[in-house]
Amino acid sequence: MKRYVLDSYAMIAFFENEPGAQAVASLLRELLANRAKGYMSVVNWGEMYYSVMREQGLVEAETILSQFEKYPIELVDADQALTREAAKLKGSYRIAYADCFAAALSIKLNAILVTGDPEFRQLEETVSIHWIDLDAL
Repeated sequence: MKRYVLDSYAMIAFFENEPGAQAVASLLRELLANRAKGYMSVVNWGEMYYSVMREQGLVEAETILSQFEKYPIELVDADQALTREAAKLKGSYRIAYADCFAAALSIKLNAILVTGDPEFRQLEETVSIHWIDLDAL
């Protein structure tokens, strides 16, 4: 069974109907049909929350978290081992620290990272990536 790690970029694109939203919707249907498993680092979950809160306010951020809970996406805590792997990525690449958690989780689970964030292009040889918005690249 395929495993996907969703980056905050992908989920925000979905919830805000931005470019790539349809690709994420298709993947979420796979999760709901139990044809794949979905994961997200709690760090990226927090990133999704604060990004929406900063742009649209607390009410919208809470609404998105409520919607998120409807999907079978397992939140994975940032334990010491995952944090160490994220830190190694941050030390090796010019990429946002929160993004390193998504990549580290993908590596740990041997899962496909779902994103549209061009920062991840530098990790294409390290992480399998499902790009949601190829026009942005």
